[in-house]
Amino acid sequence: MQEQMSLIDLVLHASFTVQLVMIILLLASMLSWYMIVQRFIYFRNAREETLVFEERFWSGIDLAQLYREGNEKAAEGHPSLGMESIFRAGFKEFSRLAQQSEMDSDAVIEGSRRAMRVAMMRESERLERHLPFLASVGSTSPYIGLFGTVWGIMHSFRGLANATQATLATVAPGISEALVATAMGLFAAIPAVLAYNRFASKVDVLSNRYDTFMDEFSSILHRQAFAVRSRDKQAG
Repeated sequence: MQEQMSLIDLVLHASFTVQLVMIILLLASMLSWYMIVQRFIYFRNAREETLVFEERFWSGIDLAQLYREGNEKAAEGHPSLGMESIFRAGFKEFSRLAQQSEMDSDAVIEGSRRAMRVAMMRESERLERHLPFLASVGSTSPYIGLFGTVWGIMHSFRGLANATQATLATVAPGISEALVATAMGLFAAIPAVLAYNRFASKVDVLSNRYDTFMDEFSSILHRQAFAVRSRDKQAG
């Protein structure tokens, strides 16, 4: 308990500049932990939704039925995310273009792929949300803490100029508050760096899965587009 009180005393009696540095680092740490928890929950849900949708998609269900199920979910207030969002964007555009008899199958597929690429970019933005902030906290917090360290040491040595006798007790408080600023900088930076690296890896994994799904779905749509155009020619 005594150590805790002594640490609090160091913070309370620190110079205004060092206190400001500590407040900035504390806020950065709190925000980064909030974003870490939020991102952890988001990536866990995104992975689960991807697995569920992949199982449903490859179960042999009619694609139009799968699209209608997505419409029903959206009507109930559950927007499509991740792989399902890419599917819905591509299938919607495919259905619209396939009705235009003057467009060949390649044009229909290219239009569907454009719609899926737009949806994938939107999903990538969702996946990467808050990651730049974590990267900034991880890279700048040690330097902010170092600034507080330098300032605290300078403050201690300035105090020596007015002291009649230079002792360890004279400079110890300033050096101690400086070391606290350094520790807070590392405390804010280390979790942010670890979380950023972990989440960036998850972004790559999910983005690759989305990209692979887009290619596989494009192949399915290409076969359907060819079949539709063949029926149109026979009917004509």
